[in-house]
Order: sequence, then C-alpha cells, then structure tokens
Amino acid sequence: TFFNRNEWNEVIAREIAAIERIPELNPQHWTVINFMRAVFEKEGDALSIRRLTKESGVDTKTLYQLFPKGPAKKAARIAGLPKPKGCI
Repeated sequence: TFFNRNEWNEVIAREIAAIERIPELNPQHWTVINFMRAVFEKEGDALSIRRLTKESGVDTKTLYQLFPKGPAKKAARIAGLPKPKGCI
C-alpha cells in the first residue's frame, strides 16, 4: 500500500477501487473488504482466494465479478492490506 494501513478509510478504499477500474463498491464488495481486514487484524496475513471463497460467504465466480483479474490481490489492495502470499 502507498499509505499507512491505520489511516485507511472508506474514502481511500473508493479511490483505490476507482484506480482498479471498479467504479462503485457495493455491499458485496464491502463484505469481502471488511472480512479481509478483520482476518488481517487477527492473524496478520491477507487471505488467499481459496480461503476467501471458503470463509467470506462469497463464491469464486462472484469474487471474480466483484474484483476482476485477481480478486484476492485487488480486494486486499482496496482494503489497504498487503497482497496475499502466493499472489503474483
């Protein structure tokens, strides 16, 4: 990330999403983003796509629709988190 993670907020998330060509963050986006942030706070690691699919309640197909071309990496970036391990 290009800012202090503790300074992250929804305005910053929307700005990053716009850079990532996601014009609007809907409730499902926020479900994924907030879930990733909660797990990161507890465990210190960003989630992989597999774990995100299993534990967030959002299936893989939907994740790719919400965050095209690399949902775990893109969602982590918008959430103000480092990219998940295993992401290129």
